[in-house]
Amino acid sequence: MPSRPQLARFRPRLIDTLASYDRSRFFKDIGAGATVGIVALPLAMAFAIGSGLKPEAGLWTAIIAGFLISLLGGSAVQIGGPAGAFIVIVYGILERYGLANLLIATACAGVLLFLLGLFKLGTLVRYVPVSIVVGFTNGIAMLILISQLRDWFGLRIDKMPADMFSQLQTLAAHAHTVNPYALGLGIACLVGLFVWPLLLRGESMLGQKMHRVVRRVLEAKAVQLGARMPGPIVALVTLSLAAWAFELPVETIGTRFGGIPQGLPAFELPAFSWETVKQLVTPTLTIALLGAIESLLCARVADQISGQPRHDPNQELMAQGIANVVSPFFGGMPATGTIARTVTNVRSGASSPVAGIVHALTLLAVVLLLAPLAVHVPLSVLAGILLFVAWNMGEWREFTPYRLRHFSRHYRLLMLGTFFLTVVFDLTVAVQAGVVLACALFIRRMNSLFSVELVSMQPPVITYRLYGALFFGAAARLDETISSVERAPRGMTVVLDAMHLISIDATGLDALRQLHKAVLSRDGLLRIESLQRQPREEFERSGFAAELAAARVEPLRAAPEDDDH
Repeated sequence: MPSRPQLARFRPRLIDTLASYDRSRFFKDIGAGATVGIVALPLAMAFAIGSGLKPEAGLWTAIIAGFLISLLGGSAVQIGGPAGAFIVIVYGILERYGLANLLIATACAGVLLFLLGLFKLGTLVRYVPVSIVVGFTNGIAMLILISQLRDWFGLRIDKMPADMFSQLQTLAAHAHTVNPYALGLGIACLVGLFVWPLLLRGESMLGQKMHRVVRRVLEAKAVQLGARMPGPIVALVTLSLAAWAFELPVETIGTRFGGIPQGLPAFELPAFSWETVKQLVTPTLTIALLGAIESLLCARVADQISGQPRHDPNQELMAQGIANVVSPFFGGMPATGTIARTVTNVRSGASSPVAGIVHALTLLAVVLLLAPLAVHVPLSVLAGILLFVAWNMGEWREFTPYRLRHFSRHYRLLMLGTFFLTVVFDLTVAVQAGVVLACALFIRRMNSLFSVELVSMQPPVITYRLYGALFFGAAARLDETISSVERAPRGMTVVLDAMHLISIDATGLDALRQLHKAVLSRDGLLRIESLQRQPREEFERSGFAAELAAARVEPLRAAPEDDDH
């Protein structure tokens, strides 16, 4: 009977962490979790609004999904929640399929993520080439930049289209409706977010030649203490107060959405049918694929900077799946691991999933207590925060001529092609095409590693030596050898030295069969020497060894080092 596939063990990292948990770590995790919760507040709202949803969708995703990912996940310090990478994807699904179908697709993607983890497929994400990851990450960042220009400029546009070219056309058509107050707040937000971290670095960052008074201000304790506050929170609070105090005519969360409900979300089941699910295969796969890639890449980054035990990719995917199944029933959006908040968590001293749980509880307390104040938040400020996130998300240095010169043509083709397809079409097309192209380039490279060398031609013996892997992408390289044998004198013995043939597949075997037929057609004999284990086993399993024996060919001779196996 065929053996059953071995399933992954469901064991959250939190269980192992609590075995050696102490009071000191607990207080550090509380501080880190509270800090990340404050950082997540403006980001969660901005991601939801940028995706075409209400701000509370992002907040409750950060709370519910963030709690479940930390409680059940396989990473010690990863923070889950809504991510900037989903903005373009969610907006496109929302425009094409509607909100109810977005929720169904998210829940179905959660089921798929759980199954990927359960069947131990988490490691497969590591096989996605880095060039593809860089390409689609930069493509998503570019689309986020374009999508936020409406609110950043304060343009009077009722609804933005989903594709990039239509967005650019719409922005250009409404360029005359720029709101200078909204633009001023957006610029102040963006500039402030870039400048704010410099206050922590003070003199060393800005140089020794600055004015003495400026240097003293930067060195002041109060400024240093204030600079430790998260930049997005400082921008959100100060610019919202400015817009409210001066009664600036800008669009806010209150004017567009009516505010954020103060209270727990209601549990609702969207209308569900199998016919609907069949139509949502593409968006489901898109959400699951992006969620898996983002979460596991984020977890790897967390491992590198935290010094914590390596994450369990399968457990992480199962936790991500549960979070994405539960979150939509409370009006949430897709969730995954978030690099910016995870890095903030680590740098704030987090050492366990408790910090992620505290982050979710902090957000919950803020929403329940301060939700009415959100009506004053200008949308141009949230757009400025998203522009900053998109800028940091993209690895723009990889696209400079200097960096591109250091990459191979294969790497450049994959990265630039994925970037172009992401921007012009969508992420699903980009990743699918990128993976297919990566496979084609891999086959081409492996093909170049197989070769056939003519060692000697001393009648009545012709000797060839095989190198590399004889697989479907390299089988055509035997055609020239077959043609040479067909032109050789009759009665020749063809010897194949297979000492350096490391593997063979069915197509490679078929090519050798064609060679064998060519030898027999010239009344010759085929002798294969020094076979390694894998090719020898494939010969015997496929029956090719028996075919050679039936043709009165000398028995296959194994490589010397394999004789005792």
